Amino acid sequence: MTDSEIKLKQIKEKAYSHYGGFSKYATNITEDSKIRYYASKANDNLRSPFAIDIDKIMHNPFYNRYGDKTQVFSFYRNDEITRRATHVQLVARIARIISASLGLNIDLTEAIALGHDIGHTPFGHVGEKYLDELYYESCNRHFYHNVHSVRALKVVTPTNLTIHTLDGIICHNGERPEGEYYPDNPKSLEEFEEIIEKCYTKEGYVNSLRPFTLEGCVVRVSDVIAYVMKDRQDARKVGLDISYDKPGQLGAENYEFISRITENIVLNSYDKPYIKMDKEYFDDMYRLKRENASKIYGNSIINESYEVTIRPMMKRLYDRFKEDVLEENQNSMIYKHHINYGLFKKTYSKNKMRPDDIVVDYIASMTDDYFIDLYHHLYGNDDIMNKVHYIDYFSKE
Repeated sequence: MTDSEIKLKQIKEKAYSHYGGFSKYATNITEDSKIRYYASKANDNLRSPFAIDIDKIMHNPFYNRYGDKTQVFSFYRNDEITRRATHVQLVARIARIISASLGLNIDLTEAIALGHDIGHTPFGHVGEKYLDELYYESCNRHFYHNVHSVRALKVVTPTNLTIHTLDGIICHNGERPEGEYYPDNPKSLEEFEEIIEKCYTKEGYVNSLRPFTLEGCVVRVSDVIAYVMKDRQDARKVGLDISYDKPGQLGAENYEFISRITENIVLNSYDKPYIKMDKEYFDDMYRLKRENASKIYGNSIINESYEVTIRPMMKRLYDRFKEDVLEENQNSMIYKHHINYGLFKKTYSKNKMRPDDIVVDYIASMTDDYFIDLYHHLYGNDDIMNKVHYIDYFSKE
């Protein structure tokens, strides 16, 4: 080693004595080649393996698309409404604070958080529901955004992340809050492949997944913390007249909620092999989530616009692009903008895939605006397109 390389190694070791975590329960790595699908080409003088994962995710072409994928409110021209880019940053920030306080591996935590929704559909969980229905109807396979995030990073864009990061992503499953989060047993690469396939084919199997690192558990609870009160905040911004029960000890505002629940998690989890919050905190959080489900996510005013527009649009696009793939129609947009596009071209030329998988890859990769513009490009102002109405900045003037 040169003098410069020796000095850089010393700097790296000192820096990552903190970032790598001081807790005996933190995830640490010795041999990078054993935790990736393919051995790394060279050692990095400054970054840990998980810091490399962070950079790979942030430079992935799908990462940019977070910016125009909505969370809940898709038909509002309002820059203050949460987009998925903001959500993953909030998850990462909350998770980093908890992990740093517990002495866990901050780089692994951030890598999982930044990548956890990268395979999400346009139009939030409604878009995910519609794509799952179409995928299952066509080939008896299920679509889940957490599973597709792994596919997007591992297959569509072969990013060669650590299994620790991929495991945290597929297991984040923030839709199922729990009061205690215990990590699962470590998984080999072979076992991980079996888990992925079971998610596609075995009904409900995805709900049984648990991350095998405490850092993955931290991201899992941070995902819920990040959206529960933020979705209420967004509901007020779009003018929805929604009344809630009293917020309880977690506070009425987003900053109060985040501060109080993260502090409680740290107090209950410090120097422990699990992530935990007090029962009364969990009960309050779960009650807030149930209220959101009935008053926001189940709101007929919001959902009707999806049912009459996005559902039939997605069906029409799915059927069209599956036929185009079967016929190898090179003039189709699925070839021009996806199969033959940039990094994806190498993936699809080397791998024989189901037509349905390719169509799902394309639709899931779309942003909200691209989806609408694509449909309009193909079909103009038809009866469905004419039902798409945005509430703009001046609608109430």
